[in-house]
Amino acid sequence: MSKSKSFQVDQKVVYPSQGVGVIREIIQKKFKDSKIPYYIIYLEVTDMTIMVPVDKAIELGIRSTVSRDEAMKALDLINEDYDPIPTDWKMRYQMNLDLLKKGSIRDIASIVRSLYHRSKVKELPILERKLYDSALKLFEDEMSISLKKPKDEVQTLIFSRLDVE
Repeated sequence: MSKSKSFQVDQKVVYPSQGVGVIREIIQKKFKDSKIPYYIIYLEVTDMTIMVPVDKAIELGIRSTVSRDEAMKALDLINEDYDPIPTDWKMRYQMNLDLLKKGSIRDIASIVRSLYHRSKVKELPILERKLYDSALKLFEDEMSISLKKPKDEVQTLIFSRLDVE
């Protein structure tokens, strides 16, 4: 087994581009002549259960939900000034998709911030709109868990910070 951080049963984790989930169990599956440990992660947002090899979890970007302090820093980030983003939507889309795959809360916050403000200038192309919606949902879900607040309250908090000019 690699030196990856191990997660526990019932722990909430973030799977970038998939959502926030809960590790339901850790099982051993036989593969060729060895047994491989897998996390069984339930993603409530899509009502989906996935199996992830323990050795691949970190490589796939799976991480623990952030602390309250980190969540507050991410909220502060969406309120900050930012560098202009490329006007070419394909370049912008790829840049934001790469950030989403990295999956840190700060990366997700910066996607939400930049695409929200871009959408105020010009309607987002469909693919970019889906990316924005995914990033926003992931951000809201993780914030709700980290801040221990209902999602509607978190949504109000996010948009109150985004709308500050």
